Amino acid sequence: MRRLIALAVVGVLGVFGVPGASAAGGGAPPVFTNGFGLTVVSQPAWVDGNQRTFVFTVRTAHVPAYSVMAGQVSGEHTIMVTLPEGYDQAAATRYPVQYHLHGHPDRPNTVANQRLFEETTVGVPLITVAPNGSGRGWYANWVNPPAALGPQNWETFHLDEVIPFVDANLRTIARRDGRAISGHSMGGFGAFHYAEHRPDLFAYVGSFSGGLDLLSQEQRAAVVATTQLAGSGTPTVPLESIFGPPIWPFDGVWNRESPAQHVGSLRGMGVAMYTGNGGDLTVDPLVAVVENRAWATNVVTRDHLVAAGIPHTFIDYGDGSGWAEGCTGKHAQLPCLLADMDHFVGLLMGALAHP
Repeated sequence: MRRLIALAVVGVLGVFGVPGASAAGGGAPPVFTNGFGLTVVSQPAWVDGNQRTFVFTVRTAHVPAYSVMAGQVSGEHTIMVTLPEGYDQAAATRYPVQYHLHGHPDRPNTVANQRLFEETTVGVPLITVAPNGSGRGWYANWVNPPAALGPQNWETFHLDEVIPFVDANLRTIARRDGRAISGHSMGGFGAFHYAEHRPDLFAYVGSFSGGLDLLSQEQRAAVVATTQLAGSGTPTVPLESIFGPPIWPFDGVWNRESPAQHVGSLRGMGVAMYTGNGGDLTVDPLVAVVENRAWATNVVTRDHLVAAGIPHTFIDYGDGSGWAEGCTGKHAQLPCLLADMDHFVGLLMGALAHP
C-alpha cells in the first residue's frame, strides 16, 4: 500500500510540477573531497531534472583496474546516490544510509536501480548509496587476481573506503544503528558476506534473490561462469581468480566465505531475505531457473538462521502472484524487486535511527 501511495505521489508531481517537488530541494549536488583512499575523478552530477539522484566517479588503489562492460572505464568506479526529499533544505539533519549492491552483470547507475531507490523512498528520510561492484566482482577480496588487473579488493574498497568517504561528505548517521546493507542476486551474496564480516558496521542486512550458499555446486558453477563470460566484462579472468579452485581439497575459501553456513555473526542484526521460486519454469526458463536455484540457497540460509535461533524475515513469494502486480517469481524482475525494496525499507525505518 505504501508503495502504491508513493507511486501516486510521484505521478502527481510529474504531471503538475509542484514547486520544490525535486527530492533534494533543487540546486547543485554536493561537492565531494578526496579521502579515505578515494580520489574523485568526476564530481556528483544529477542524473535528471528531479535533482534527487546523482552519480560521481572515484579511483582506488584497492581496485585499480577491472573487467569492464560497455561504457565503463577500467579503474573508474561510478557510485550512485539517492538523497531524501528536502536534503539540502535541512542543513542540520542527518540521515541513515542504505548501501545497496547491484547484481551480475549490472552496474549501479541504471534507470531500473534509480527507480528502485526513488520509488520506494518517497517521503522516507533515507540515503541510498549504490557502489560499483563490476560485472563479476562478487564483493570479495579476490584470492588470485590476474596480474593484468592488479588487486581486486572489492570488500576493502567498499567497507574501508566508500563508507567513511560517504560519512565524511554527506550528512549521515555515521554509526551502526544508522546503516544497512542490501543487494540483489550477486549483490545479495555481497550484502550477507559484508554483514557477516563486519557486523560492527550494519544494523540490518537484506538479500533480494541472493545466491547465498557457496557449498552448492550450482552456485559455484554460476560464480565460475561469470569469470568466463565476456558479457560479465572484458578481459575474462581465470576461473580460480575470485575464491580459488572450486573443487576439493582446494576449496577452503569457498567454504569459508559462504554466507549460508556462517550466520552466527548476524545475531543482533536485522535480517531479511526475499525470493521467488521461478514460477512456471517453462516460461523464460533461464531467469526462471536462476531464481529457482537462488531460492534453494535462501532456504539453506533460512535453515541455518533457524538452527542458530536468529530472528529474521524470510519472504518466499513463490510465483509472485500474491507479491506484486507484474511479478511472476523470476529473477531480476523489476516489479518483484520494487516490492522487495518497499517492504525492506519499511523494516529499516522501524529499526534504524532516523530524523
